[in-house]
Amino acid sequence: MEAFGKLTSMLLNALETREPTADLLDSFVDNWKSVTNYYIKTTDDSRPVGQTDIPWRLRQMLDILVYEEKQQAVEDMGPCLEYLLQHKLLETLSTLAKAQYPPGMLQQVLIFFWKLLSQMQKPLLQLVNVYRPVQKLIRLCGLPGSLTQKEEAQFLFAVCSAVRKDLEVLGYVLEPPDQQLRTPASDQNPAPLLPQLAESNPVPAAACRSSPVFPENGLIWALMKLTSSQRASVRLKARQSLLLLSGLPGGPSAELLSADTQLAELLAGRLQELHALLPADTLDAAALQGWPHTPWSADDKSECADDLRSFFMWLDFLDQLTSEAPQVLAVKVAQCFHQAWLLNSLHPQLIHTCEQVVLGSTAVLCAVVRLLTSSSLLDQLVHFLLKTPPLMPLLLQRCNHISDQISMTSLCLVEELLQKPHRDILDVLVLSFLQSRSYLSAGQEDRAVEGSESGEDSQDLEDDPFFSDTLSDPQLLPPPLPDSCTAPPPPPPAGLGSTADIVNSFLCLVPVQVRSSQLLQEGGYESYVHDAHTLVTQCQTLSLSWDWPQALPCPSGEEAHFFEGPLLKVLFDRLGRILEQPYELNLQLTAVLSRLSAYSHPLLHEYLLDPYIPLSPCSRSLFSVLIRVMGEMMQRIQKIPDLPDRLLNTRRDLLGMSHNNGQEHLTLLKGIIVLEEFCKELAAIAFVKLPVEKDLPASPGCGSDRPQVETSTDTPDQVPGRTSPP
Repeated sequence: MEAFGKLTSMLLNALETREPTADLLDSFVDNWKSVTNYYIKTTDDSRPVGQTDIPWRLRQMLDILVYEEKQQAVEDMGPCLEYLLQHKLLETLSTLAKAQYPPGMLQQVLIFFWKLLSQMQKPLLQLVNVYRPVQKLIRLCGLPGSLTQKEEAQFLFAVCSAVRKDLEVLGYVLEPPDQQLRTPASDQNPAPLLPQLAESNPVPAAACRSSPVFPENGLIWALMKLTSSQRASVRLKARQSLLLLSGLPGGPSAELLSADTQLAELLAGRLQELHALLPADTLDAAALQGWPHTPWSADDKSECADDLRSFFMWLDFLDQLTSEAPQVLAVKVAQCFHQAWLLNSLHPQLIHTCEQVVLGSTAVLCAVVRLLTSSSLLDQLVHFLLKTPPLMPLLLQRCNHISDQISMTSLCLVEELLQKPHRDILDVLVLSFLQSRSYLSAGQEDRAVEGSESGEDSQDLEDDPFFSDTLSDPQLLPPPLPDSCTAPPPPPPAGLGSTADIVNSFLCLVPVQVRSSQLLQEGGYESYVHDAHTLVTQCQTLSLSWDWPQALPCPSGEEAHFFEGPLLKVLFDRLGRILEQPYELNLQLTAVLSRLSAYSHPLLHEYLLDPYIPLSPCSRSLFSVLIRVMGEMMQRIQKIPDLPDRLLNTRRDLLGMSHNNGQEHLTLLKGIIVLEEFCKELAAIAFVKLPVEKDLPASPGCGSDRPQVETSTDTPDQVPGRTSPP
């Protein structure tokens, strides 16, 4: 054993006395000569490369290069790397790969290049004897029928990673035309190409256009082909590479990708291709309404995704790409998204005459609106909807379509739009029609005059035998929310109605004869206060950056016929028929109206939540429409015997407590229940938005300034008027 230890020590000392760099270079050259000798000696052209020692020799050469670099400073170049560059070994390998000689050589060369670029720390792509062979290999990627897609995806990912570390090489990797004018001698340490390219090719300000500057077999083209691979791992790696490429910092590189490549056109075109695979006339609108977020990174979980899933995964990919890309590139992609998909593919389906196509395309659009988060894509989507004549009026008209499914889907689309952080949606659809305040009666512009009339209206309402005076007591207001979850209340709108008056006005709308919530010991409107606070907070958060005024504008003073706008018109028309519409449609309708009422713009608050505004002739407000509906309801219920029992049974059915759906007047009874819950919801929204009066009388026997009302334990999911929080 001792003799073996001495022998080992002698061998180690002998190795240490030799020149290590010379050994590395000799070994590197020997391995390369073994590769070249194969082509000199062999005569069998059909022998696969896996049956030769070429793969092992290439691995040895790579290990030597990596080890040599670790032994030297980053700025130094070792003799092995110098030999590889001076003798153009990479050029030779790329030529052999193109010739596929021996068979399977392309796969081995791709692996060698991929590991060389990813394991070496030096920025090699700036060197002409590196980027020229890399260009040749890129042209071999993404070809039809390729058997090396996995290696191609890994190689291209390594190229994109190297570009991200050294932005100056982007122009060389993309092969701009003026590169052909450069001489190889000047490229050993080339000057950056990007600034000149960016100056000569500014980003167009117009809409998407073709940019055929780079060849259709380059880096971007190859990556786009691999995103359509049948192998999920290849698709995922190609998308990761595109994200790396498009996420380069803003500046010349972003301008180069935007103005002088077809990256944006290809990305949007891929979405168009996937959308064309969807059968618009057989899509399930209900499934699309609840379609979940489908992350593009989940593509590796299934080798073959269905067409609908593939579409939404690519949409999610575009959403993330435009969120992370520099502004100039994100805008270009969004413009192509507008032109290629919205205008060329979706628009013809939205204006189609076939109801099934209309239903399917509207459901897809609704899901897209809900899932998009990129500001660039959202800008183009809103521009498409609001400024493509006559698209938006047509979509709003379909909220009142003869088909309940189309009406339901169109209302869902409106609700999704109202939840997006884009000011133009409310400005164009609602606020522009209310700005003049011509819904006010002539001579009533001064709100101080409204005091007597408001008092008269309130007195008339209280004297109406259909309405109970028990809810006019301000003691029925719920306690305020804790300070920890309550934002400071906005300033009160110009008007004389107190919080208690406004809240009780909505509660008193429902006649005593048709109130059924107390029959099951359900809570009053206070059961909606928590969710109303959440809804109002969401709307306030969305509108914080919109610079809305805090006070009402002065009325125009000109006598003009008031038109509430196509959106409010269709909503009010639908609300007027709430007693004869399907239950689910009524829930969706009231959800849209509740969200509109929750916004803090003074015009929306006055028009939707102020019962005391004096309306001009032929004008209507949310409160006036509800009054008309209540009057119609009182006439209809005269024909229904045992109304309380029927309402109680219907409410139990809606809560899942029984299954007795065979009774008569079921649609009317459900409509009455929705009306009761909707009025409580509006009262809760008004309570949350308005400041709380401090001079409310206390309940008998209470020493506090505010009555403490017991909050119902029923959650909004248990209330039949709303299946989920708005």
